[in-house]
Amino acid sequence: MAISVSALDEYIEKYISFLIIEKNLSPKSIKAYVSDLNRLHNWLKENKVEAITSDILHSYFHSFNSTGTLKDSTIKRKYITFKAFFLFLVQKSWIDQSPLNNFGRKFKTAKRIPKTLAVEEIERLLQSPLKDREHFASPFRTRLSIRNDAIIDLLFSTGIRIGELAQIQLEDIDLKSQVVIIFGKGRKERLLYLSSTELIDKLNNWLAVRELFRPQSDTLFLNKYGQALSIYGVEDIFAKYRKLACINEKSTPHYLRHSFATQLLENGADLRAVQEILGHSSVSTTEIYTEVSVKRKKDVLSQFNPRNRLETSK
Repeated sequence: MAISVSALDEYIEKYISFLIIEKNLSPKSIKAYVSDLNRLHNWLKENKVEAITSDILHSYFHSFNSTGTLKDSTIKRKYITFKAFFLFLVQKSWIDQSPLNNFGRKFKTAKRIPKTLAVEEIERLLQSPLKDREHFASPFRTRLSIRNDAIIDLLFSTGIRIGELAQIQLEDIDLKSQVVIIFGKGRKERLLYLSSTELIDKLNNWLAVRELFRPQSDTLFLNKYGQALSIYGVEDIFAKYRKLACINEKSTPHYLRHSFATQLLENGADLRAVQEILGHSSVSTTEIYTEVSVKRKKDVLSQFNPRNRLETSK
């Protein structure tokens, strides 16, 4: 049976409930699914489509190509969203088969080399909270700086995502054993070792003043009101110290994750180990960092190789 557009609202609602309750996806992921499905639904209604077929979906995707309004990666994400949605409907026996069966279309996404920070930039960034703290007279602002110092260092020392950092609970971290439990995409759990003694000191410094924020949450990091620090709060903290450290103004907290992974590989870390540390479900996602490493070595050799400065043909 074809999918009636009139029934789509109900199907989407049930699917989103499934993703929240059964799959335990993050609010950010849920928002992306809702956006993709609702935009498809609106397009179907605007074009007075009564049933979803393979041809209709071809037309939908063609509309993006003709306008050039979306990146290839975004179009591919929509395809993956729809594929999972229709599979859910098949499994519930609400439709016989997915309209994406034998869709006959390949979605190729160009590899984008992850953007990283130079070692010197990372050093300046890690030093900036302490330098900033030297100018504070207010104990409250000093405490905020202590928190920020721990956040910036934790992001780089572990390569975790800002969403993962914001979700860390007090019970997830054991500074005596130097370990932290991280819940990644799909709430997948991984254990990370905190190998930096400086980071341990910064986290202990933060925990020593954390109670002064009058906590209303058990998350490790709090905002100035004692509530859980949001990802937007983390982004604001990074932006502040990015400016103070005079590093790339377009850089984001994710640059620290990219830099962490790239430097691990450059220092000889095993690719599979880096995959586990980053929480990637596929090693192919991690492999992109090897390209950064190779490119960086190529640039260094092109610029500094002493052989390039010797003339032996005379």
